[in-house]
Amino acid sequence: MKKLLALVLALSMLLGMCAVASAEGKALVSWYTFGDVYLTSVRTALDEAFAAKGIAVTDKDSNAIQTTQTDDINTAVLIGTDALVINLVESGSISVAQSLLDVAKGANLPAVFFNRAVSTDNEAAGAMFLGYEKSAFIGTKFEEAGQMQGTMIGQYVLEHYDEIDLNGDGVISYVMFKGDDANQEAILRTKYGVENADAVLTAAGKPALKFYDEKNANKYLVDLNGTWSNTASYEYMGTILSQYNEANGNMVELIIANNDDMAIGAINYLKTVGYNDGNGKVIPVFGVDAVEAAKAAINAGEMTGTIKQDAVGMADAVATITANLIAGKDKFDGLNENYRVVDGWFVQIPYAMYTGE
Repeated sequence: MKKLLALVLALSMLLGMCAVASAEGKALVSWYTFGDVYLTSVRTALDEAFAAKGIAVTDKDSNAIQTTQTDDINTAVLIGTDALVINLVESGSISVAQSLLDVAKGANLPAVFFNRAVSTDNEAAGAMFLGYEKSAFIGTKFEEAGQMQGTMIGQYVLEHYDEIDLNGDGVISYVMFKGDDANQEAILRTKYGVENADAVLTAAGKPALKFYDEKNANKYLVDLNGTWSNTASYEYMGTILSQYNEANGNMVELIIANNDDMAIGAINYLKTVGYNDGNGKVIPVFGVDAVEAAKAAINAGEMTGTIKQDAVGMADAVATITANLIAGKDKFDGLNENYRVVDGWFVQIPYAMYTGE
């Protein structure tokens, strides 16, 4: 009997030690949508990063519906969790973000927002996050992707001007796929993707880029579903090329997309009408994210360039900060030195250009 009790005690102690070693917390990760290609790569990396830190994860798909995300977060608080990790559905809506942060604060839970900006005003966002010490935002320097992309586009167009100018009018016409109209990243990618390209061209004595449709005062096209999808860009290209084409002397000569999935959608339609299919005719297409499909398209000569948004880096920063907050440590303890911590609330993951291997 004594031996049996000793064995039971030893097993209990062993199981207890395993529980301590393997279960260091649990987190709800609420995603704006599982359908976003870039976020799929972040989700894979984030699940791995949390597992390495002993944190159990529940991933929830909001399907781009804010009420679904809000309900999932409230349910997690009721059931029990150690942290809320939020990829906000209504990007740019600080009132929604504040309401979710208030839920976390009321339950004394860490709240880590990432990727999708909570406001178009960094000062307002900063005030919100600094108002609750167990919170942070992990994203990017919003204008950086557009600036890099615009510079890359300007340099490429300058080097290949005559071959790109299919209409022979001395001006390069372009399409801009914006994505989500209210998203901070989309707003600044749209702005600088053209402005920086124009700066390179005009400095060299070339005309600025010209949006293909003079009647469109916005000079961009949005995914009306707000999901940055290849379906939207594919359908837009079908409509565009029915009117703007080589036969009519007004062909679209450049495509700029705020993300790779929209870039791929445009390429898929171009292939149906004899462009970007390996047979010689190529319309330059630029995106953002450097997802695997885009890198493959670039290496195959179907796409021209993209800006790498570091999915692994994003996941690493989110997992590190969340784990620190669960453990009661300084939120930025052990953070990769390449990530930029701004004003005590905003961690920026750097971008990089990608034009092929």
